[in-house]
Order: sequence, then structure tokens, then C-alpha cells
Amino acid sequence: MTSREKLLQLEQRMNAQVLGQEELVRMLIVALLCDGHVLLEGLPGLAKTRAVRELARHVEGEFRRIQFTPDLLPSDITGSEIYQQNATREEDQFRFRPGPVFGNIILADEINRASARVQSALLEAMEERHVTVAGKTWPLPGTFMVLATQNPVDQEGTWPLPEAQLDRFLMKVIVGYPSKAHEQQVMQLVRAEQQAKYQALTQNEKAPANTDETLMLSQQEIAASWQAISSVYVAPAVEEYIVNLINATRHPDSISETLASYISIGVSPRGTLALERCGRALAWLEGRDAVLPEDIRRIAPAVIRHRLALSYQASADNRSADDVVNLLLDAVVA
Repeated sequence: MTSREKLLQLEQRMNAQVLGQEELVRMLIVALLCDGHVLLEGLPGLAKTRAVRELARHVEGEFRRIQFTPDLLPSDITGSEIYQQNATREEDQFRFRPGPVFGNIILADEINRASARVQSALLEAMEERHVTVAGKTWPLPGTFMVLATQNPVDQEGTWPLPEAQLDRFLMKVIVGYPSKAHEQQVMQLVRAEQQAKYQALTQNEKAPANTDETLMLSQQEIAASWQAISSVYVAPAVEEYIVNLINATRHPDSISETLASYISIGVSPRGTLALERCGRALAWLEGRDAVLPEDIRRIAPAVIRHRLALSYQASADNRSADDVVNLLLDAVVA
């Protein structure tokens, strides 16, 4: 089984456990293939955490969950030095104890509940792939993916993520409600899981995590997928389309007065790189060796929505970032 076939099978299994969230599952796999981080925004109970756990269950490595709270400290994430009272040598008196960020897949739950100090500590880890404690730098694992969640409604006791940190996320995925049919299937799925759990408890056994054979992606297979995606061809015309899309966010007055009134700050060069990289991953998943403009159009909302700074006029006209991205995609021709 090739790496691509294994990832497509992983997508099927995740869709069987995270019902009605096919786009969320696809974006998580694309982010894994792009070696990037994802910000998941949605109301409570929409399977954000479940999707992350299901992905981590099939990836070789350590899964760590960090619950962000207002009293969290940077050392609670990065780790700290512990004093060794019985050390014989002076250089051994302090030993570094790694924090939960030293994992492969990190769930940063309710990231906007942490203070700016904590968010800046995570920012270094996301961008530089290392942490600095007491003047020493400690590298993070090769496969390192931060999946952060936030609630768009609850604003009490939260700190909005600064634009510089938002730009570090490869994508921002909006998680919506499932359909009525999917919600009924969710009830049936959870009921079956509860029955299996309670039956195992009455028999003093450990409840099985899943009945199907576990599909495990090794670190080598993920690295091989990264290498394969790096070879996907991007035609100059597609490159020009990507640049034109991003440039239109910086000079919206060249497109239309309406778009210019909605955009305050355009997308940075990180958005250009992310759009091209995600386009290659999407094309590879679809079994193609070249990126099409349709790949860019499909992935554009997830890549651009959190990088746009909207104006007051957009808020007054009740326009969301997705509305502006759709206007942009309609205006810029491939």
C-alpha cells in the first residue's frame, strides 16, 4: 500500500468516526502533508477535539493535549529546569524537564484563553520548531503539528490571537453544524461507543478504542509523502494565479471599490507560500502530478480567511472573511 493510498484510507476511517465533517477531515490531512499548523474555529460539541484525536490515533508518535487557561504559564508548555539537589557536578544541578509541547501532534484546546506570554511561547515552537529555556535551545520532533481550537462566540476571559501568530497557522478551518441525517448518525455512533464502554466496565476490562484494525502512519511514510508532494508540478500560469490572488488582497482598489472598502490589511508572503504548498498537497491526494487552478480555489478560503484584516465597513455590511474571499475568487480570473 502506497503512502497516498494509506492516507486516503485514513481519511475514510476518520470520516466514519467524525460524521458530517468531511471538509474538516480533508483539511487536517492536507495540513499534515504540508507540515503545517491548523486553527480550528467552531462552537463547542462540533467534534473538533474528536477529529484531532482520531488523526493522532493513526499517526506514529506522541499525542499531547494542552488545555489553555488564563493562569497558564509559558513553562507549563515548554517545560522548565528542575534543580537536582544530589548532583555531584555543578553542570548537573539543573536538569531540563520537557513540557507537553515536545510531542508530534499537539492539541492546543481553547488557545485564545491563554495570555500573550503563553501564546508567544507557543509561537516560537510553531515557527522555529524549537523552544528556548534558560538560554538553551531544545529542538522539537521532526513531525510536529499544532492543532489549536477556539470558540468564536465566548469572549469572556479570552485574548484574541495577534495577527503575527495567526499568520503562523497554515490554515484556519471553520467547523460548522452537521446535517440532520449526520446528527442522527452521531447519536447512534456515540450510543454504540457508550454501550461498549459500559459493557467493558462491568466485566472489568478495558474498553476497545475501535473495532477495526488500527491504521498507523509511520514517521518515514509521512516524510516520504512530504518528499512526493515537493515534486508536484506547479505551472507558471498557476503560480501567477496564486500571486495575483494574494496581490489583490494588498491592492484591492485595483479590483473593485467594494473589495477595497472591505480589506484593511492584505495577506503576507506566508499566505503565498501556504497557498502553493496546500495546492500541491491537494493535487497529490487527488492522484495528480500537477496543480490545477481548481485546487487553489478550493484551498484558498482555509489559507486566506485568517490572514485578512477586515475593515469596519465589512463589519457594518455584515461581511465575513469568507464572503470577502469569495468576492476575491470571483474577481481574479485564473
